[in-house]
Amino acid sequence: MHDRVSGRPNGHAALAFFDDQHPPAGDFLADVLDGFSRQPKQLAPVYFYDAAGSAIFDEITQLPEYYVTRTELAILDRIGPELATLAGPGAVVIEPGSGSSVKIRKLLDSLSDPASYVGLDISGSHLEAACLEIAAAYPELQVGAICADFTQGLDLSHLPLEDGRRVIFFPGSTVGNFEPEGARQLLAGFRQAMRPGDAVLIGTDRVKDPARLIAAYDDAQGVTARFNLNLIHRINRELDGTIDPDGLSHRAVWNADQSRIEMHLVADQAQEFNVAGRTFQLREGESIHTENSHKFTQESFTSLAESVGFNVRSTWSDDADLFSLHWLEPTAKA
Repeated sequence: MHDRVSGRPNGHAALAFFDDQHPPAGDFLADVLDGFSRQPKQLAPVYFYDAAGSAIFDEITQLPEYYVTRTELAILDRIGPELATLAGPGAVVIEPGSGSSVKIRKLLDSLSDPASYVGLDISGSHLEAACLEIAAAYPELQVGAICADFTQGLDLSHLPLEDGRRVIFFPGSTVGNFEPEGARQLLAGFRQAMRPGDAVLIGTDRVKDPARLIAAYDDAQGVTARFNLNLIHRINRELDGTIDPDGLSHRAVWNADQSRIEMHLVADQAQEFNVAGRTFQLREGESIHTENSHKFTQESFTSLAESVGFNVRSTWSDDADLFSLHWLEPTAKA
């Protein structure tokens, strides 16, 4: 059941529409209990981003070792005129995840008279705040919002969108946080929602020297370690956890077979702890696996995109081939 999406609904007066698809909220407790019951133990990275975690991640993006954000922004600066040509005038920009306002503003500023911006996120309050900021900054732009779980596909058919080319913007190599099959399903969901002529602009982090990758995820100042351990503090605070964070060490590992960086919290010594009354044990040296970040070659990403019915029309990278942006268009037959 969708809420009314036209005529400026009450409570969202600055937005052209707010489409609440009532996505089910993640169950933090159930997911943590399930993750700690597995061997090896694991936690879902979606729970990194409480207020404290989001603030720490903003610090990470400024670190000298963390090249991803500044490299992607530099590519966006450089290719702006090409993007304007590819998108054409009156484009409708759709952003699943509604992340960094810096990136979306660079894209919007580069396009020729974009008609609409549509943010999409599972958190209604975060989404509304982000979209209202865009609406205030771009008063001539139609700005709408969809509260939904974009990993389950996109439903755009009922929305009062302008007629221009739709460009799904998915920066930051977020696609790399999904397992390979999950990434394929994500892109297939994007493809399913698209019309002929629409496009996806997507960022991917490149395979590179493992030492550089590990440094980006285990920085000298320990900011990424704080980010990883913040998840433990959140469990202790919100779920009556008794985990000793001082007994855990952050570790970043390059898994060459899976082409990914893995983040772990490793027990410095054995400890027993509770979460919501359930008791768990960590052996000395045992790992809690908290995140994967898959890296791509041009060939591996092209293969992924083509497997779900996309043509990689253009790819742009920095001079050192650290990061790439890709322009994908649906093939005639998915």
